[in-house]
Amino acid sequence: MLLLENCKVIELASVLAGPSVGQFLAELGAEVIKIENPATGGDTTRSWLVKNEQARNGISAYFASVNWGKTSIFLNLQNPEELKKLYELVKSADIVIASYKPGDAEKLGVSYADLQKINPTIIYGHITGYGNAYDKVGYDAIIQAEAGFMYMNGEPNSPPTKMPVALIDVLAGHQLKEGVLMALLHRERTGEGSYVEVSLFDSAISALVNQASNWLNAGHIPQRMGSQHPNIVPYGTIFTTQDEKFITLAVGTDKQFAQLCKILGISEMAENENFATNAQRVKNAQKLLPILQEKIAQWQKEKLLEVLHKAKIPAGGVNTLPETFALPFSQELLFESNGYKGVRQWIGKINGNRGKELQKLPEVHL
Repeated sequence: MLLLENCKVIELASVLAGPSVGQFLAELGAEVIKIENPATGGDTTRSWLVKNEQARNGISAYFASVNWGKTSIFLNLQNPEELKKLYELVKSADIVIASYKPGDAEKLGVSYADLQKINPTIIYGHITGYGNAYDKVGYDAIIQAEAGFMYMNGEPNSPPTKMPVALIDVLAGHQLKEGVLMALLHRERTGEGSYVEVSLFDSAISALVNQASNWLNAGHIPQRMGSQHPNIVPYGTIFTTQDEKFITLAVGTDKQFAQLCKILGISEMAENENFATNAQRVKNAQKLLPILQEKIAQWQKEKLLEVLHKAKIPAGGVNTLPETFALPFSQELLFESNGYKGVRQWIGKINGNRGKELQKLPEVHL
């Protein structure tokens, strides 16, 4: 039996963060009913197509990223009769996932206060942009900029750069999953429902981790460093091999660095006072990295990665997505049905069980 079998979820969310939570719950066995607005053609991501893509049955590749295993019901919640249909669903529901800006759920009659009157034990998971005290609408790209991610991201001489995925949405989805699961545990113990609110901005700030701490404690304002790391060297730097391929290293200890130097034929570097410790390597990165690049450029990519792997030195190729999904590690994370593929939101295993095999995406039926 899956952990959330017999659990019913109503999804009043669109785009990425909220729907990712819905798919996560579906993978754990829950019945997830996605409520979409017929006036807009449903979740807006149904129309977010990449160049030359043709949507099929109202499904885009973007929509397919976080909507597996759900049943879509199209309801105009501004219509009293259709709102009643939602209320009927809520009566037997366990969880509601919402992504309204503050005030909108109240206007529609689908706030936690409204739905708790219908079902006192309901768990209401709400994603906002900046919290309930601020009515500003949250957009991933804007919050990447406001929370410092965009300023830090890019090459030293490049302008600030947005990350290539909506990472703040993804982080907020993970935060809400944790909150909803804690609320389920609380209800098991007390019988009480809960209101769980997560904001995109809070999720972004909490994810700054060492970069935030570097500023708060050391007064260091993170700058654009490309793939280099402010605290560890060599870590994340991109090197070019003899066959013009790219690799990166994650050398986190002095022992690993000494072993790397031995493999590259520069053992003396590990004893050099400028490079022997990580602290010295961080200070002298601009001297060290060109030396490593010169030596790495004498190796074929796959041969070097093989040798580094045997020596237990963290290293990897810089893959394109076709190369990524060709890796054996990727395969069991995939869903596939009716010509679409998706990636799991629940990636753990419990007693060897990955989760539910989801075989459908909700189609548009207006």
